[in-house]
Amino acid sequence: MSVQVNGKETPSSVIRNRLGAFGGVFTPSILTILGVIMFMRVGFVLGQVGIFQMLAILFLAKGITTLTSLSISAVSTNTPVAGGGAYFLISRALGPEFGGAIGLVLFLAQVISVPFYILGFTEALIRTFPEMALHFRLFAVVTALLLFCISYIGAQVATKTQYFIMAVLFISIVAFMGGAAVHFDRGLFWENWSFEGTGDSLSFWAVFAIYFPAVTGIMAGVNMSGDLKNPGRSIPLGTLAAVGVGLLIYAAQILLCGGAQTREQMLNASFETLCNQALFGAGFLVVAGVFAATLSSALGSFLGAPRVLQAVGRDKIVPMLGYFSRGSVRGDEPRRALVLTLAITLGTIFWAGQDAQGGAFNALAAVVTMFFLYTYGMVNLAAFIESFAGNPSFRPRFKFYHWLSALTGALGCTVTAFLIDYKAASVAASVLGIFYIFLRRQVLQSRFGDARWGFIYSRVRDNMLKLAKMPLTAKNWRPTVLVLTGNPEERYTLAMYALWIGEGRGMVILARVLVGELDELVNRRKAAIDQLDSFLEENDFKALSTAVVSRDLDEGLSALLQGHPISPLKPSVVLLGWSSDRERSLSFGKLLNSAKLLGMSLILLKDDGLPAATTSRRIDIWWRGHENGSLMILLAHLLILNWEWSESKVRILRLIEDEAGRLPATQALDELIEAARVKAESQIIVSKDSFCEIVHRHSQNASVVFLGFNIPEEDEVEKFQAEFEKILTGLPTTLLVCSTGETDLLA
Repeated sequence: MSVQVNGKETPSSVIRNRLGAFGGVFTPSILTILGVIMFMRVGFVLGQVGIFQMLAILFLAKGITTLTSLSISAVSTNTPVAGGGAYFLISRALGPEFGGAIGLVLFLAQVISVPFYILGFTEALIRTFPEMALHFRLFAVVTALLLFCISYIGAQVATKTQYFIMAVLFISIVAFMGGAAVHFDRGLFWENWSFEGTGDSLSFWAVFAIYFPAVTGIMAGVNMSGDLKNPGRSIPLGTLAAVGVGLLIYAAQILLCGGAQTREQMLNASFETLCNQALFGAGFLVVAGVFAATLSSALGSFLGAPRVLQAVGRDKIVPMLGYFSRGSVRGDEPRRALVLTLAITLGTIFWAGQDAQGGAFNALAAVVTMFFLYTYGMVNLAAFIESFAGNPSFRPRFKFYHWLSALTGALGCTVTAFLIDYKAASVAASVLGIFYIFLRRQVLQSRFGDARWGFIYSRVRDNMLKLAKMPLTAKNWRPTVLVLTGNPEERYTLAMYALWIGEGRGMVILARVLVGELDELVNRRKAAIDQLDSFLEENDFKALSTAVVSRDLDEGLSALLQGHPISPLKPSVVLLGWSSDRERSLSFGKLLNSAKLLGMSLILLKDDGLPAATTSRRIDIWWRGHENGSLMILLAHLLILNWEWSESKVRILRLIEDEAGRLPATQALDELIEAARVKAESQIIVSKDSFCEIVHRHSQNASVVFLGFNIPEEDEVEKFQAEFEKILTGLPTTLLVCSTGETDLLA
């Protein structure tokens, strides 16, 4: 048996963790922020760029994470938050495709962070005890296995372990910062304020990439969302507190160490100098601190990465990841995903080999930076879309937020990624794009109430209001086709021609009329719309659907023409099947006249099936006047924009009675084709035979035929039906066209 917990399906017997803001968010976040970079790389970066640029790097990096934290706070206080952290927030705002793509990228970022921090720990160990350098890989593997065991037991035990680690870490910070304050020299400070670049110096953005993982710790707390008692309160409070405390500590370190170490020391022996300068000669406290920092950061990623994968698996976004959705009975621990995290960690450690000099560490730092920058960018984009779309449902309890800060954060992340390394940023973006395309092609079972709907609605609303004020001209005419389709399975040809004409350059609406009382047929109306939608989905047609209930078929058709849809997108073309039923001639005539009164062009389709699947198709247009002829040529042009018709031959035919009129008629058609800018050939037929005989003689083998018509008066409908029935019998599928004159080819 299973139950829904925060929108997630989990076994009913699961006993969930209920952590607070301090233990569940602040502690893992601050321990990841104050991690290996603080001990092993801040000095190196300082030695590369100097105090001034180092402060710029700090404030830029913290600016990105602060803006992201504001976005996280807004989204997390607007909706119930389940497991998955940033993935959950993004997927519920941008939808399952974007959410799944960024979830997989976030998982990779967190997974790579584990060996990144473990390698940092092992490097510190080797630099403290150089005689152990030969066993670099062994120590890294043993460390990974120990952290795996702690994580496997559960988040509660890991959190308690982190409390002890945090105490050791803060004692270590006091020891090395106090020592730096004692050895502070004002002259050395100003000497280190700014450096002239040398051939060996790294660029500003290169060292930014190395440093940026120092501020990515906010995700460690967010990723614990499924283990929090009150995520909406704990995530904003714990995340912003961790960002603020981290900023103060890093700024103090830069200023103090910048005045206590020479550039040579910073570049080559910054960690050793921290140990040597520690208060009371307690260098062992600094060593303990770096061990605590690296291990706690690795532990935070060990806890976070599996939870992201578990959340993706539970949302059924990628069917093959369903295996990782299962959690333990106590704590709902993602142990299957944890084992995968261990496997990737060990593989990365073995790839790093015996590199005790930090080369692999720096490479991983750059990869982690790219993945986290894109994750942060997507979090900000999610918050921006939620807010900017104007969704009434977006009412975050966190008030210190504006869509402009989210947009700035999203742009900042993207620009920074490309400034660091445009090649690496392009590769990371490609990975994200591949994941997105892969997920778009999946038959997704997940459907979230994401913010895209509201964002698109807002844009459509604004554009429709603008469009309503713009005059319609022949130059910007588009085919908005209302198809009176009835049961679409029985009128496949009708639907197909509508989509060929309107799908690519306009809009198609399939419509049905149900005769009866609304209160009796309301369920049948829904079933009719569902049938239309299923038909569209099964055939991969891009169109809309609707159905109306009316006491009378004619009244229903009239209401459909008048009321669907609203102003600038009202139908410009009505497409319906040809009727030869003399008993309904009066209703048929009324329908045609209603469309004319409402300013809609008409297409009557005489169904003789779809043309054979061949590239050598032919479209015959019979020219009998400019008004209908212009629309027929335009419809033929829309047909050949489809790949099935792309190689078709278009003929424009005209019947005249006198040979003397051949030359001027040919010139007139050629000029029309030139003005219309379509690929077609003209053909003048001189004969005194009836039009019916001529059409049958010349178009019997065409793929489709276009004929113009004028709407008959009510007392002439039966005659109209009889005359055209004689013409249509024996022809391939034929489209009878009556234009309102909006499509002037010479406009």
